[in-house]
Amino acid sequence: MITKELAKKIRALQITTSRVVNEILAGEYGSVFKGRGMEFDEVREYLPGDDVRSIDWNVTARTGIPHVKRFVEERELSVMFIVDLSASGNFGSVNKLKNEVAAELCALLAFSAVKNNDKVGLILFTDQVEKYIPPKKGTTHVLRVISELLNFKPRKAKTDIAGALDFFGKVATKKAVVFLVSDFLAEGFEKRMSIIGKKHDLIAATIVDPREVVLPNVGLVELEDAETGEIVLVDTANARVRENYEHFGREQSREFKKLFASRRIDHIEIMTDRNYVPELVRFFRMREKRY
Repeated sequence: MITKELAKKIRALQITTSRVVNEILAGEYGSVFKGRGMEFDEVREYLPGDDVRSIDWNVTARTGIPHVKRFVEERELSVMFIVDLSASGNFGSVNKLKNEVAAELCALLAFSAVKNNDKVGLILFTDQVEKYIPPKKGTTHVLRVISELLNFKPRKAKTDIAGALDFFGKVATKKAVVFLVSDFLAEGFEKRMSIIGKKHDLIAATIVDPREVVLPNVGLVELEDAETGEIVLVDTANARVRENYEHFGREQSREFKKLFASRRIDHIEIMTDRNYVPELVRFFRMREKRY
């Protein structure tokens, strides 16, 4: 059930993302994510300038008049968002939680997809798949997807990325563009990610809060692991502690980039304290140059 508060959130998000899509992203998205290839459209009579390699010799022999096969690009795509809603996403040191930024990112991409007449689907997961919405077209369907992203209350706290990818692999009937949105604070997903990446156009979107990289000097603080409940007392007044923490955070980011590159998985890092639209545009243009 959509409450008035949720409807207001959805409407505000729709207005914001629609403006960005119309003014910035629609063309970028359409030029980067191509259809599945060329499909047969019709046979017509040969015209001067037609490629002789496209001549349909069977029809030509039957009619006595040269005919050619015409093909068009199959534009329609299925875009699947596989979104991590484990407890580590309920963290935010700036204006928004990581899960809220993940929802906004998916909404922006979903409206770009629907503007290009693509299908959109959703998988929400923790250490199990908690919600699956099969891909469909249309703004009404996308609004349902966004409603789930904004309002879904997960039952579990931990993370199983491999399990979510395995589920997708079983339900996917055709090649899809897949956005795997997570903070990737998990293990054992590398092999499954490689398998899915070979069959689908898989893009990893890492959601990072600035406090996961840099600690401010605020004295003694308790840091809690949201998924295990483990609490650690940290003296942020100690410069060496802050340096080690920052080194670990930046090294983790580098390791993610190396991992995705080694598996030939496209990757985009989204910081919760920055405008991610320019980062998306850079990402799209990088892909366009490569493909």
